Amino acid sequence: MSLQEKYKVLLDTAQSSGVNDLNYAEMDGVLQIRGTAPTADVKNKLWEIYGNIDPNFQTGDVVMNVDVATEVPGSQMKVITENSNLNIRKGPGTDQPIVGKAAKGEIITLISKANDQWWLVRTKDNEEGYCYAQYLESV
Repeated sequence: MSLQEKYKVLLDTAQSSGVNDLNYAEMDGVLQIRGTAPTADVKNKLWEIYGNIDPNFQTGDVVMNVDVATEVPGSQMKVITENSNLNIRKGPGTDQPIVGKAAKGEIITLISKANDQWWLVRTKDNEEGYCYAQYLESV
């Protein structure tokens, strides 16, 4: 079974949900998915579907580079880590690659809440990704 067949529901949902510039291809045993989601809810739904197909993202056979198109006016959140920077990850989970960091005390923008633990955020440098919610507080 090809990866495009394995992840057909994910690809179909991306297309039917209006992901712009959707581009996907298999390279070296990894399905690369790129595009721009119209809303944070669409991006969160794609990650949910991916997690249902591959629980805990253990196979590592998908790289999903999908950003949110619109500048969603959101709540300002303060990073409240103990001593270190807050990791911002490609997807909702510690197994996902780190795409950026936010310093302790930095103010970032909440785009949406993927679930109770992982929130989609954007830094002042326009780095977008997921971070662990317990390290954020409303400003």
